[in-house]
Amino acid sequence: MPRNLLERADMQAAFAAHDFGTVFSLARSEAKISYSKIATECDIKPNRVGELARGQGSVTTFEKIARIADALRIPGHMLGLAPRGWEAGAPDAGQREGDVHRRQFVKAAMGGGLAAGLPALTRPSVGRRIRSDLPQRLRERTARLRRLDDILGGGDTYSVYASEYQYTKTIIRDYQHTHATRQGLLSVLAEQAQQAGWAAFDAGRAADAASLYKASHVAAVEAQDAALAGNALAFLAYQAVNRQDGMETAARSVQEAGPAAPSGVRALLNERLAWAYAVAGHGSECEGALEAAEAALAEADGTPQPDWAAWVDATELQIMAGRCWTELRRPLRAVPVLTGALKSYADAHARDKSLYLSRLATSYLHAGEVEEAAKLASRALDLSAEVASVRPRQRLTPLIEQLRPYHRLSAVADALERGGAA
Repeated sequence: MPRNLLERADMQAAFAAHDFGTVFSLARSEAKISYSKIATECDIKPNRVGELARGQGSVTTFEKIARIADALRIPGHMLGLAPRGWEAGAPDAGQREGDVHRRQFVKAAMGGGLAAGLPALTRPSVGRRIRSDLPQRLRERTARLRRLDDILGGGDTYSVYASEYQYTKTIIRDYQHTHATRQGLLSVLAEQAQQAGWAAFDAGRAADAASLYKASHVAAVEAQDAALAGNALAFLAYQAVNRQDGMETAARSVQEAGPAAPSGVRALLNERLAWAYAVAGHGSECEGALEAAEAALAEADGTPQPDWAAWVDATELQIMAGRCWTELRRPLRAVPVLTGALKSYADAHARDKSLYLSRLATSYLHAGEVEEAAKLASRALDLSAEVASVRPRQRLTPLIEQLRPYHRLSAVADALERGGAA
């Protein structure tokens, strides 16, 4: 397959999910590789290739996936395999068979099959004509899968979420449904694209994340779901927060969702706007956005909120406020807010807690409390050690470097040692 097709976000999402039906479909439509040619080169029956392209069945064996990689010239790392023999710099064939990164392969395969292995998360069955209740069933499934993000990093969840996105995309494209059902499916697709984009961002796949967020915005606009459209922009802004357009996009996200959006959604978008202002150094605007988020939360009257925004509560808003004050170098405001919020924050949320502890440590360092900063950095390093996310390390590496001049202090020496081990 041509390089530009290999690098497309939808193709890479299909690789990550081992969704070879989508791989074959894109290879035929975009690279003009016929199904009969794919069948011959991949040693798959022609009718089986067609079934996979229609979303029927899956490929799960190591040998068959390796054969497809070699036939279509898909670099091994894209499928969770070791470098193939034809790749530049790959080991020789004899060594390759003994040194295949089977842990990577199993992890990639597990991502596509994790949900399928849980009875409560089995995908709803569909006929040729989609029932009107399918969007709601898919939305409920998406909400259950979202819980994985509470305890796992994007490196572990990306393939799960990308697979869900591709599944819904296939249903919209290939099955019959009414206009109202299509609108519901597009809304679910927008939500799934955001979840997959977030996992990609957390795993360090920035280009994939941006592509998924943009696709989410398109789907949400077509579905006339203003809240999700605004949230897609907020995700794009969060990823581009260090640029001027990041702040502008964050402001546009609040406007696009509008005043009629659920209170939890408005709280979420305003706190993300506050963060964009904080990174840009606009203290008064940041405080105004935090107040708007707090006011939105205060409006809560028991009305159900979208699951994707329901996690925003008073504690989350405290944490965001603390992060903002840390970014604005106001430790006297940041430290008590973050300390209070983190007292009730469970270690099970290891990725997020390590990130928030790193902010608290930074504020202590701003205040000249080096030893306390070092102790918190050590705690954050311990929590993030087994999490498949690049973000804690991105936060902690510069913090450790700022502590290095104080290496004679025992707490700092301990943090430096832990940082080196990590």
